[in-house]
Amino acid sequence: MLNKFQVVAALFLSITFAGCGSKTTSNDTQATDTAKIAASKPTKSILVFGDSLTAGYGLDDPSEAYPGILQTKIDSAKLPYTIINGGLSGETSAGGKGRINWLLKQHIDIFVLELGANDGLRGIPVKETEQNLQTIIDRVKAKYPKAKMVMLGMQVPPNMGATYASDFKNMFPKLATKNNMALVPFLLQGVGGVRALNQKDGIHPTAAGDKILANNVWEVIKGIL
Repeated sequence: MLNKFQVVAALFLSITFAGCGSKTTSNDTQATDTAKIAASKPTKSILVFGDSLTAGYGLDDPSEAYPGILQTKIDSAKLPYTIINGGLSGETSAGGKGRINWLLKQHIDIFVLELGANDGLRGIPVKETEQNLQTIIDRVKAKYPKAKMVMLGMQVPPNMGATYASDFKNMFPKLATKNNMALVPFLLQGVGGVRALNQKDGIHPTAAGDKILANNVWEVIKGIL
């Protein structure tokens, strides 16, 4: 038969262990709820639509292209965005116009447009390129009117002729202003013409060059994110 001291001790231990069990259960429940909230946070999409510069032509790993580096920056900043790399080597503005509807089947929150370089290298009339880019922009607006948009500007070598080079360069800020788009004036700033930062073809950036491209875009897009 238990004496009074033993009864009190038994009661104390049972209350203590019951309290510990309740606390653990509470903590587990809280952790589970936090995980559920984190998992339920919507991830927004950024479509980077472009040519070989976006696709990462010539790189050992496509993630070394500037869109992949941007994703790393986004993840480091703990921002809820996933980048969709819509780059295709050799793509022209006309090709992009024919391809954009397929990519817009997935929801887009931010649209980054990087096209026109191949048009310039082929000497396609600037007016034609401008019309194609405007059509692409219009289709994005029609499908996702709330999507924010970014234009990545390009330039062509002076051997294309001074007038052509000037008109081509001015086309991008013109379209950006007309369509209320954020503008990266020149995607290849700090890389174009720098032999050490380009592959043997002198056109496509190396992995080191793409880091600079990513920084050029990040300086503009981080404010939007």
